[in-house]
Amino acid sequence: MKKLMLKCAVAALISTGAMAQSTVVTTTTGTGHAAAVQIEPEYRTKIRTYVTEHKVRPVQTREKIVVGQPVPREVELEAVPADWGPSLTKYRYVYSGERVMLVDPSTRTVVQEID
Repeated sequence: MKKLMLKCAVAALISTGAMAQSTVVTTTTGTGHAAAVQIEPEYRTKIRTYVTEHKVRPVQTREKIVVGQPVPREVELEAVPADWGPSLTKYRYVYSGERVMLVDPSTRTVVQEID
């Protein structure tokens, strides 16, 4: 019985490690709702290429823009281009400090940083 429990514990640890490598990110927004954002690697590349090719100017803010926090009201949110992927068009983005941040437009909360 102890061996069975040990095997189950090891299996649980291994599966947890595999899930940590997934591209699905679940965050809690300021309203307490969870938001899952899935960005495939090819779309991450498209996003970085878009920002570089379109020479998107980074916004300047007093506070650092971070995941899980709202973007200041004075910061203009940009529309997400359709070629970034269909699951992302409902979001807006901010380019700040060499980072692209996806923002939920209804709450202005950053839901993910694109690395």
